[in-house]
Amino acid sequence: MSAFQHLSVNQLLQMQQEDSQIQIVDIRDNASFEAGHIAGSTNLTNDNLAAYIAEADMDQPLVVVCYHGISSQNAAQYLHEQGFDDVYSLDGGFQAWREAN
Repeated sequence: MSAFQHLSVNQLLQMQQEDSQIQIVDIRDNASFEAGHIAGSTNLTNDNLAAYIAEADMDQPLVVVCYHGISSQNAAQYLHEQGFDDVYSLDGGFQAWREAN
């Protein structure tokens, strides 16, 4: 059983309205992130992963975004294993987010 939860774009929108403390990490490559990303998200890479984990609030919800919602599942599982309590993988990834917005 996975320790993270799946999240739809609509559920993410609702969470953003209800909780300003939600953390969003985007694991796509830097060029893709720069071309477009969810407002307030952080581009999480191997280079800044350790620093992000050290500085992030482990008790606040954390949403992981990738291209299509596949890679984010492994990253969400990993981040949960690092101590984040409330971790989500965005179903459909940034592609679904962009189509909905």
